[in-house]
Amino acid sequence: MGSFLPFSFVAVFVIAAVVAVGYTEISPEVYWKKVLPNTPIPNSILEKLHAEVIDEKTGTSVDVGKGGVNVNTGKGKPTGGTTVNVGKGGVNVNTGKGKPNGGGTTVGVGRKGVGVNTGHGNTSVNVGKGGVNVNTGHKGKPVTVNVQPGGPSPFVYNYAASADQLHDDPNVALFFLEKDLHQGTKFNMFFPNSKSGPKFLPRNVVDAIPFSSAKISETLKHFSIEPNSRDAQTMMKTIKECEEPAVKGETKFCATSLESMVDFAKSKLGTNIKALATETRKEAPKQLYTIAPGVHKKASRKSVACHIEAYVHAVYYCHETSDTTAYIVPLAGKNKVKVDAVAVCHKDTSQWNPKHMAFQKLKVKPGSVPICHFIPQDHIVWVQN
Repeated sequence: MGSFLPFSFVAVFVIAAVVAVGYTEISPEVYWKKVLPNTPIPNSILEKLHAEVIDEKTGTSVDVGKGGVNVNTGKGKPTGGTTVNVGKGGVNVNTGKGKPNGGGTTVGVGRKGVGVNTGHGNTSVNVGKGGVNVNTGHKGKPVTVNVQPGGPSPFVYNYAASADQLHDDPNVALFFLEKDLHQGTKFNMFFPNSKSGPKFLPRNVVDAIPFSSAKISETLKHFSIEPNSRDAQTMMKTIKECEEPAVKGETKFCATSLESMVDFAKSKLGTNIKALATETRKEAPKQLYTIAPGVHKKASRKSVACHIEAYVHAVYYCHETSDTTAYIVPLAGKNKVKVDAVAVCHKDTSQWNPKHMAFQKLKVKPGSVPICHFIPQDHIVWVQN
């Protein structure tokens, strides 16, 4: 939710591979379609349903989806030398034509954590004592991805923003006044791609893993994450945000699975609901965007907003709010970049922290005027149809 680098999608795959083998219940996608048959799944959610590793040279892909773990060697034949083993050493996937060093892809989960090696000296992924890191080996320049503990989430309204967050957090640009919600208003911001974010794991899997500050050591051990690592700090921050009380007038819930998010939205709004998400038609880099004609108000007396958190798998901070209005706002940037952005306007902000980033940026006081904010790509707003 705040300014952070997400956990590696490959790391999420290998974590999922550990727990998903033998998974027999219906998938999160099937569950959504079963309980909300008239509610399309936003693209940003679909992108988080499956974790996949692809070897670009061999075409081999390993996917954690509806049936658990699936391996495709890229040759159209499941017997093309691929083996999947679950034994004393953990989980091993080998596409190297029967030989671990035969130039194929291996995925191993054992005593030292989780590792992925494509067999070409190109990509290695490890989840172990050092936390999560990715080394692409591209052109001799390794790239490491680590999760950084961000500042307070801008969508938890009882938090104050620090000076550093006001200066560095791109989410500051998302806040604006409702009076500015009209054609021609300009905003300098960007909509980062959500594909690299954490993936959903099935509910029966995450429900078996503790999600509380009191049992954080057990959770870190489950994912082979060092207690003193940055990843551990980030996970603890997210759990504490979820344990904080909601601001007066709101009901909050942290959804650790897609199924639990659907259930929460349905319990607050009923079954005739719609999921809104910001959609981009191409890459939407940081630039000046202008509100184009066609702002569309979504009539709903209340809504549920769900914001992605920094965690090892997809976790959403959801809160039900009244006195809000949702809009679909068409934005136009340079080079024909277009964004259909979702914006939420809060009519009553009297219970927000007076030092929340919205008040500091907009120079207004709590409860004085309606405050709006755009929704990043991988966040969801639920409204009644």
